[in-house]
Amino acid sequence: MKDKQTPSLRRRSLVLAAGAAMAAPLTVRAQAEDIVIGGSIPMTGVFAFAGIGINAGIADYVKIVNDAGGIKGRKVRYVPEDTGYKVDVSVAAYKKITSQNKVNLYYGDSTGFSKTINPELERNGQILMAGASFATELNDPAKYPMQFLVGPDYTEMFGILLKHIAKEKPGAKVAFVYSDSEFGRDPIEKSEAEAKKLGLSVPLKLMTPPGSVDVSTEVIKLRRAAPDYTIFHGYVLAPIPEFVQQGKQMGMTSKWMGTFWTMDSSTVMKMGDAGDGFMGVMPYRYYYDTSAKSPMLDKIRAMRPEYQSTAYTQGFLTAMLFVEAAKRTLDAGKPLDGKNLKAALNSIKDFDTGGLIGVPITIKGNSIPVGRVYRADMKAQKMVPASDWIAL
Repeated sequence: MKDKQTPSLRRRSLVLAAGAAMAAPLTVRAQAEDIVIGGSIPMTGVFAFAGIGINAGIADYVKIVNDAGGIKGRKVRYVPEDTGYKVDVSVAAYKKITSQNKVNLYYGDSTGFSKTINPELERNGQILMAGASFATELNDPAKYPMQFLVGPDYTEMFGILLKHIAKEKPGAKVAFVYSDSEFGRDPIEKSEAEAKKLGLSVPLKLMTPPGSVDVSTEVIKLRRAAPDYTIFHGYVLAPIPEFVQQGKQMGMTSKWMGTFWTMDSSTVMKMGDAGDGFMGVMPYRYYYDTSAKSPMLDKIRAMRPEYQSTAYTQGFLTAMLFVEAAKRTLDAGKPLDGKNLKAALNSIKDFDTGGLIGVPITIKGNSIPVGRVYRADMKAQKMVPASDWIAL
């Protein structure tokens, strides 16, 4: 897919590519040996900004693997469908893709889909799944034995931020501002307990409607609490810039922080001058981060000379871990089913992602509890490291 295509053209080629891929097994017998990654990808709708990046990241890694001869001589085939970020459409896409292909690996577009499809995954028994969700609930190998998160869960993201805060300012006051949604509420309770364990206090927890823009009343409450740090969660952009701008105008000296879906470079840069110094947790290196050797980022930059989002990196790394799990399963002479693929994934210890994550990773349960705090430098128009890599 060329980068300069419009989203509608991109979507058309996505659907066409998916259609061609689906027809292939009927006509080419050798295709039966392909290792298939299915995908419920939100190429349109509210999450399209992420879906377009995720789709490109998965496709690029699949191309790298196939150009190098595939996995033990078998090609990897990626079969995506647009879901518009709707659970029912995503379930329909899953059923369509799995009925027309022998799917081994699957990318899901949301927490809602991951939870809804879980009984089906267990019944089917053939598929290992990851996706866009970092929901704490999914980080439970007993309840979700064939799923994993490509990074820390939302509670672990808070844990990384709180660890950084406790080191930078012992005894600090931390406010939590979150959306009135499952996504927003996810890490709040456990993170308050974690803050106390680290000797931090949480003087205020503020919940707002997901898309609210008039936050003047909430900003007054926040100013009264006078936190040293404010962590936002459960939003992408709005109402964070409004909080930060009004808080600064009222003389607040809080440091402002976000979690993964707020932290793409292009999102933070939309905050303008008020966003200077805005910090947050990121499990991966940014596209332009050259602070250390990263051969995989070099490859990505050679393939795509313009900035790629953190959603792209998430898709790319998901495909990398899918392929690694498949490779280890085949190396062990075992069939590619969900159980074996998950066991292979959990055998990953001190694994080098080619620098996408700045430290070697070990996958014990369903998550990768590693991240780094980055800070917005508005002059340079970049996110710059504000901490070392923090592993929980």
